[in-house]
Amino acid sequence: MNLKILWILLLITMSSCKSPENQEQKKWITISNRIHYQKLNDFFELKSGKYLYKIPNSKLPFKKVVLLNASLVGYFTLLQKENSIVGISSPEYIYSQNILQLIDQKKIISVGDEAKYDLEKIISLQPDAVFTNYIENFENTYSLLKKNGIEVIFIDEYLEEIPLEKSKIVELFGEFLGCKSKADSVYQTIEKDYYSLSNLAKKEKIKPVVIANEMYGNLWYMPGGNTVSAHLISDAGANYILKDNKNSKAVPMSFEEVFAQAQKAQFWVNIGIYTNKKSLLAINPIYSKLPVFDHGKLFAITAKQRDRANDYFESGVVRADLVLKDYIKIFHPNLLPNYQLTFLKELQ
Repeated sequence: MNLKILWILLLITMSSCKSPENQEQKKWITISNRIHYQKLNDFFELKSGKYLYKIPNSKLPFKKVVLLNASLVGYFTLLQKENSIVGISSPEYIYSQNILQLIDQKKIISVGDEAKYDLEKIISLQPDAVFTNYIENFENTYSLLKKNGIEVIFIDEYLEEIPLEKSKIVELFGEFLGCKSKADSVYQTIEKDYYSLSNLAKKEKIKPVVIANEMYGNLWYMPGGNTVSAHLISDAGANYILKDNKNSKAVPMSFEEVFAQAQKAQFWVNIGIYTNKKSLLAINPIYSKLPVFDHGKLFAITAKQRDRANDYFESGVVRADLVLKDYIKIFHPNLLPNYQLTFLKELQ
């Protein structure tokens, strides 16, 4: 056989062998570094962290679900899919009025709290799926639910590092709940607004120094430089004190360490659920030693707080654009003169 013809046939053979593999890889849709999914003829496959799910298409969309984390509620309210929730844990932490009304009407049942879930109630509801964030202490609970034929799906959205990727999880819920077009539209609006706002903030040459979070016991858990909070602060045109840190989790620091790095801080954000500076000092008087306490501005996440419920931990999880907008209003108020803060509130 002619050598040239043989070479061409070999190339064709190699291409045909690689093609199915490449096509299979192209099917995966990326939500974030942690979350990917693909739609096959018979199954919906999801990779969420270390977990792999293979859900028969015949079971989708989910009509009845149970939520074991309030942080997942925002995805449902944004998609107006509250009616698909049949069970929820710790209702006292729920901010959404629509969901609270459904709870009052017994259309959504309380299935326990963060201390203990009511397995019998969950099983009796016969949900298509239970959505939750993985907690090691509940491994036995998850196992029993699975043995009863209930799909337990771990989302762990709190592990996301990029604000918009955390928001994009709404597209995954769109697939699960049969409203993909709406979910895509919702995310595209959030994404467009986020980039528009961050580009606006980039024009500011002066970047104020910022610290975040608060102390628990003897340690200050400052967001690592590769966390959602750190990225939001940076995208809002500010100089976060741990911006060069590569940690994707909170960094435990002593007060002395924070004090040394926060001498020029002008803003302190995400302080918690305090109503004023006095209540903050009542918890820890040492805060008064920070220059920012007397000479800067302090903001707590209490603008949408009601009893133990806080919308920052619901819609704020999904609406990265609104959280960013709050930060820009705080750091560069001249850029958004007519905007009123959504989630954060200044402490006096």
